[in-house]
Amino acid sequence: YDSPFVRRVAIAMRLYGMPFEHRPWSVFGDPEKIAQYNPLMRVPTLVLNTGEALIETFAILDALDQLAPPGLALIPAGGAERREAMKVCALATGLCDKAVSLVYEGAVHKRETQSWVDRCRSQIAGCLSVLERSRAARTTQWWFGASIGHADVAVACAVRFLGDAHPGLFDMSEGWPLLAAHAAACESLPQFQEIQQAFKVSPLGA
Repeated sequence: YDSPFVRRVAIAMRLYGMPFEHRPWSVFGDPEKIAQYNPLMRVPTLVLNTGEALIETFAILDALDQLAPPGLALIPAGGAERREAMKVCALATGLCDKAVSLVYEGAVHKRETQSWVDRCRSQIAGCLSVLERSRAARTTQWWFGASIGHADVAVACAVRFLGDAHPGLFDMSEGWPLLAAHAAACESLPQFQEIQQAFKVSPLGA
């Protein structure tokens, strides 16, 4: 659960009330196990009761949305609200990608190309600022209404991972206070409390 992508899927399943078995396999430590279901050896990978393996976060959540009870999907059904929710999710996911890239660049590959580091940091800060403005434009308890949705989960998981993987690099309370408050509200929920794990770097091949 130290992967923000895995955590996001697991929290969504808890919010949907869908039972699942979690196998805490590492993409570095257990690649051969993951490869049985996903040749890319990436997580999250969700294996359905039918044996069908779903890969990539967006595809997995899309399938879960279709399995959810009618009217209870964690994303607007269509129109401008759905497009905006998808944009928020995409920004949060991209933020996570860049935060992971920074981990690989320094702690895993044991190198730091300053131009690459600066670019990743700039992209992360840019995503945070756009998300902060998007949240400021909303007066509802959650991003898109009275109920929590994928956008809320995606952003909270991204903020948590950013803080865990790069402590002190981005001052959320100072630079992006609405996102900090939003993430704190999510983290107080039982589903977030249950689905969490401290982040630590595993060297390649470990």
